[in-house]
Amino acid sequence: MTIQQMFFAVAAGANPPPTVEYLVVAGGGAGGGRSGGGGGAGGYRTASGFSVTAGSAITVTVGGGGSAAQPPSNGSNSVFSTITSTGGGAGGSAKASPRTAGKNGGSGGGANYDQASSFGTGASGQGNNGGSSVDASPNYGGGGGGGASAVGGNGTSTVAGNGGNGTASSISGSSVTYAGGGGGGTYGGTGTPGVGGTGGGGNGDKNGAGANGIDERGGGGGGGSGNPDYDGGAGGSGIVIIRYADTYADAASTTGSPTFTTSGGYKIYKWTGSGSITF
Repeated sequence: MTIQQMFFAVAAGANPPPTVEYLVVAGGGAGGGRSGGGGGAGGYRTASGFSVTAGSAITVTVGGGGSAAQPPSNGSNSVFSTITSTGGGAGGSAKASPRTAGKNGGSGGGANYDQASSFGTGASGQGNNGGSSVDASPNYGGGGGGGASAVGGNGTSTVAGNGGNGTASSISGSSVTYAGGGGGGTYGGTGTPGVGGTGGGGNGDKNGAGANGIDERGGGGGGGSGNPDYDGGAGGSGIVIIRYADTYADAASTTGSPTFTTSGGYKIYKWTGSGSITF
């Protein structure tokens, strides 16, 4: 190793941060089919003052969104060290056989049209419950998926529930909203499908498949139409971001190719795939 290489190796490990701020968003749940419920958003957790130890690798896991194949599935967990955000619950599906209820998750999935109170529940401190539905003509609205800051909307005989809104964070250097729930689907072209919640929730549909939740936001997928019968949308993938004051040294090493930026007096690392960081 040259003298210059030794200097940079020492400098990278000198003056490591004692604590970091984190945002951990899990993958969103998929929406349900056939006037299905919207998928619940991935769990949302954020805090400052998280202690880190120099020389110890910290694991980062970024959860993927749930699959819209029948029966729809929950999103996957995201992890930073000991902090785990729970994947969003899948929306209830009347297209699956047997029909499935909205699933529990970071935020819960909305109910499918003929299981009115079968919405999923959200994890405490991470998200909210999905919405209920109604088994009533002419349009049998599915419930909306829960979001980080709001419960999913309830479906009615003509209008599906909207997805619960997500929560904004400026940890990346600009304000971005994450973890919105998916909107519910309706039966028939005259119904009004649910709108996805802010923060990446997919819209429900009245004539086709629900829209996918947005990747890197943890959005829930939208519920699919019931006439004809369509699947819901897939959930969006999650994200992990950390930052600390730029008076401290860069990380000694990282894996998983995180994006590194400096903004507003902070050093910021953002993972869209799994990896690690060592200070």
